[in-house]
Amino acid sequence: MNVNARLASSENAEGLKAAWRESIYSSQLEFFRRLFSEPKAVFGIVILIIFLLMAVFAPLIAPGDPNRFVARPHQPPSVAHWLGTTGQGQDVFHQLVWGSRVSLFIGFSVGLLTTLIGLVIGMTAGYLGGIADGLINMFTNVFLIIPAVPLLIILSSFLPPGTITVIFVLTITGWAWSARVFRSQTLSLREKDFVSAAEVSGERTPYIIFVEILPNMMSLVVSSFFGNVIYAILADAGLAFLGFEDVNTASWGSMLFWAQNNSALLQEAWWTFVPPGLCIALVAFATTMLIYAMDEITNPRLRSEKETMSVLKKYHVVAQRATPVVRKNAA
Repeated sequence: MNVNARLASSENAEGLKAAWRESIYSSQLEFFRRLFSEPKAVFGIVILIIFLLMAVFAPLIAPGDPNRFVARPHQPPSVAHWLGTTGQGQDVFHQLVWGSRVSLFIGFSVGLLTTLIGLVIGMTAGYLGGIADGLINMFTNVFLIIPAVPLLIILSSFLPPGTITVIFVLTITGWAWSARVFRSQTLSLREKDFVSAAEVSGERTPYIIFVEILPNMMSLVVSSFFGNVIYAILADAGLAFLGFEDVNTASWGSMLFWAQNNSALLQEAWWTFVPPGLCIALVAFATTMLIYAMDEITNPRLRSEKETMSVLKKYHVVAQRATPVVRKNAA
């Protein structure tokens, strides 16, 4: 009887796991369908694709060395130089195109690394619990309470300049927030039935964490990734602007550094700092639109409000909020 009961329990657990996986896959397909039908998401994806194509095809769009001297300093935009020249006589358009390679590479590399590190540490702490969770959480809190900007400056000052150094510094200072978010989500998911079914089936801890729990957090993982990309691009531009990077490498941050160093604002050479600043703002805006779109899709309250408003708009009904009115009974 005990053997039969164990076999039945194992079969029920396997059936529950299979049904849960099927529901996960269908929900993921529905998520991407809703994502690509959301105007905010489509707008953000289009902008990111344009910048990625510009970075990939930089040698074709702006051939030649972006740091070469082509004309007199601070020449305004013209037919020969579409975005003018810098304070050192370099073509702004060439530097903008080639700078997208460095800035986007740093942004997406740091976004990927911080998300992966935060994912492993946060999910491990959330699932194991107990002493392991306490130790990992304490380690995470150390990085959360350390001021990020001074740590960035100190590490950048003592390490050799270069793109790899920037990626390393930004990753070290940026993974803790993602870990805290993933830990919180894992704490709520580990009590679900499908996790209990996997434990009854004898699955190992890494399998349960990354195969059973992780697919239920994909929207959160993607949102965290794009949030980390914004952080990395802005932090990289800030470090370059302050001169804590190799400013001789063309990037959007180094363009801002040289514009400030050559007194572009005083000389009214707006074309040297507006284009890189606008590119940084557009990339940040595009990723923010993607995050907002994902929040509207995955947040039940926002999704229900949007569906209600679409129904009211379809039938030309003006949305109003009911106001309670107290009436006195007639004598």
